[in-house]
Amino acid sequence: MKIAFFDTKPYDKQSFEKYVSDDLKFKFFETKLNIDTVELAHGCDGVCIFVNDTADAQVIDKLYEIGVKIIALRCAGYNNVDVKHAFGKIHVVHVPAYSPYAVAEHTMAMLLTSIRRIHKAYIRTKDFNFSLNGLTGFDLYGKTVGVIGTGKIGRVFIDICKGFGMKVLAYDKYPADDVPAEYVTLDRLFADSDIISMHCPLTKETYHIIDEQSIGKMKKGVVILNTSRGALIDADALLEGIKSRHIGAACLDVYEEESDVFFEDYSGHIVDDDTLARLISMPNVLVTSHQAFLTEEALENIAETTVNNINEIAKNGGSQNELCYHCGKTENCRAQRLGKCF
Repeated sequence: MKIAFFDTKPYDKQSFEKYVSDDLKFKFFETKLNIDTVELAHGCDGVCIFVNDTADAQVIDKLYEIGVKIIALRCAGYNNVDVKHAFGKIHVVHVPAYSPYAVAEHTMAMLLTSIRRIHKAYIRTKDFNFSLNGLTGFDLYGKTVGVIGTGKIGRVFIDICKGFGMKVLAYDKYPADDVPAEYVTLDRLFADSDIISMHCPLTKETYHIIDEQSIGKMKKGVVILNTSRGALIDADALLEGIKSRHIGAACLDVYEEESDVFFEDYSGHIVDDDTLARLISMPNVLVTSHQAFLTEEALENIAETTVNNINEIAKNGGSQNELCYHCGKTENCRAQRLGKCF
């Protein structure tokens, strides 16, 4: 098997190169996968892509034409892949869980940094400015946090919040019995939460789940956290909410239009995205560049699972982490599946 890696970073190479063998070869490309770069996969059996690569119908047809049999996502989300169009042509696999602790811990780190002004204090003391003016924060103890999405990451974040003595409200399309939180409607979560954290996948139902209308239902001064998918939040509505002082703070590890900016160094350039530039300029907005997953443990788990997925497809024609429409479910359909997807 020969696999073409797109949007490759140094930490990707370091994690995956140790799995190279006589039976498995990797070809690394820094460029993202799209219709203009798809020919780079010519001669390969599969492609390995990340969150900002594009595998729409046009790209999938071209991959199929040149003989690619596998699209291996080295991430959990798959909204950048037309999975339905891929069915019957190319097997699509993903990494459903790599380290929920990495993402949940980063979410709490961003929250603490924001509300206790740690980033501002760090910059001040570097200049030997030890004034405390403007650094007043607030206690997390006793506050209400609303968690949207109670999958593995959401549950770990809930546990962390409970450790801080916070009251937890939760919303999920499929509530679980073992989650230590009170499940409520979205309207109740918006109205009662001091802090709202996003931990759900991006689907048609969750696209812009936070928009002008939902922001209007929230408490004045609410803190919004998003370490999941950028398009869960309408960035323009978020900006207006911050400008009107209705939103107290925002911590964003993802951004709706991040594919043109994140993971690259634009420190010497002018960023064309006015909304992102204005968000970053706000004193109560904290932005990191989709790094919540970036721990040694997570990278190791991603590499191991991705390689296992590729080997399973090669040997058996199917994988436990395959995404398909064979039985009407996009994922987790293996309980109903008999044999291969196609």
